[in-house]
Amino acid sequence: MGSISSQQRSASPSPPPVFSSSRYRVIAAFCPKEAGPSTNVFNCIQCYNPCNNTWEHVSFIPNLRENHVLKGFVMVSLGESVYVIGGRLWNKRKPRESNEIPDVDVEVSALVLRYNIRLNKWSKCASLGTPRYDFACCVCNDKIYVAGGKSGLNSTRGMTSAEVYDPVTGRWTDLPSMSTLRYKCVGVTWQGQIYVVGGFAEKDDSVPNMLTFSPQRCSAEVFHAGAEKWDLEAGMWQLDVPPNQIVDVDGKLFSSGDCLNPWKGHIEAYDENLNMWTEVDGSRFNPPISAMERLYLTMAPIGTQLYFFAGYRKAEEPTKTLSVVYIFDTLATVDAWRSLEPTEEEGEKEICSHCCVVQL
Repeated sequence: MGSISSQQRSASPSPPPVFSSSRYRVIAAFCPKEAGPSTNVFNCIQCYNPCNNTWEHVSFIPNLRENHVLKGFVMVSLGESVYVIGGRLWNKRKPRESNEIPDVDVEVSALVLRYNIRLNKWSKCASLGTPRYDFACCVCNDKIYVAGGKSGLNSTRGMTSAEVYDPVTGRWTDLPSMSTLRYKCVGVTWQGQIYVVGGFAEKDDSVPNMLTFSPQRCSAEVFHAGAEKWDLEAGMWQLDVPPNQIVDVDGKLFSSGDCLNPWKGHIEAYDENLNMWTEVDGSRFNPPISAMERLYLTMAPIGTQLYFFAGYRKAEEPTKTLSVVYIFDTLATVDAWRSLEPTEEEGEKEICSHCCVVQL
């Protein structure tokens, strides 16, 4: 009979694999802030490679009217694909005898598109059951969940409705409604549940009043997929202003600001035991070029690091955008921040939706 040698028994376990960012890409959607008389305006999809700190134009969002752009939509990733969901269609047109381009919103979109990064191919998916923009969205168990938002251009209040998309069946299914009307809320998957955090929120039977404090704006709603029900988490956000972004890194939630001030000078983490957001040690940071006018800021988690993508207008060259990447290591005890080499682009651009991370 065979036997296991003592040398085999005492062999030390293999070291854990070293994390590599080479298989990750960050996808973001931009549009020009201005356009020349003969220039069309569009949503441009750009891909960031963390290995060499480069942005690359990969595509345009299809199926949109000429000189129209989407804003207020959501991008999420499943596998090697990015889904562009909902949003508000804007007409960027230049009036005669004027250099200004007024943004005129024309409709709320139910459009859902899928973009395969590796194949560079777009396909159209089933439309949302309810058109919406400024809504919460996240992926859980390979399904896409959306909740809240607005469904009309002149809406003054959010929605309670929610739905889920199954890429296997290609269908959207209605979910039970939340207890609170919400828009500009943030979606994040955490501990296997779907969280819809903050937003301009109010009870359905309340009198709309944006000037008074609403405890609902400081709350979150948690959807339990197995039980098909929502629970209200009071005080989870704490602020009366909606969050900008919330991401999960190794089971911990991080945020850097709100929708009015996306960067507050530090990063905060959520303490579930205290039901509080607290400043992360070593996260206070003032970029050396913060005196410039910031055009956009979006955040992406890659491994245990938070990537912040910022765009600035150069005072001496206002027709150019200076793009900078800042990286925060959530595990570092000292020198957690580092800045990568800035890049310049011709023309000013604005971000149309928060970025998402794709693992190839």
